[in-house]
Amino acid sequence: MFTLAQARHLVSTLRPRIDELIRIRADLTELRVDLAASGVSVLGGRAEVKGLEAQLHAVLEELNAHDIEVKGIAPVLLDFPGERDGRPVLWCWLEGDSDVRWYHRADCGFAGRRPT
Repeated sequence: MFTLAQARHLVSTLRPRIDELIRIRADLTELRVDLAASGVSVLGGRAEVKGLEAQLHAVLEELNAHDIEVKGIAPVLLDFPGERDGRPVLWCWLEGDSDVRWYHRADCGFAGRRPT
């Protein structure tokens, strides 16, 4: 269980790894599209695809090791289990957000997001 302050601190602390995840995702996407279209890419070949996939999984495992729920990677969507007013909630961070500024009840999902 995270408090809002803990979720915010963790996003701030892990920001370099989140930024790395975004870079890896973009490189992997571009590489796959190039290889599918023409069989060549300035980013490499099949070995580089496997390497980027391994890097992506390593970052995801690191986030999961902190008990963060990774709900998506395109865009990156992270949930932090917590509690608000005695109810279970998920503090929610979406790629592009400067901070954890949203939450939703655990049973409502993304559509139930509210400002913190």
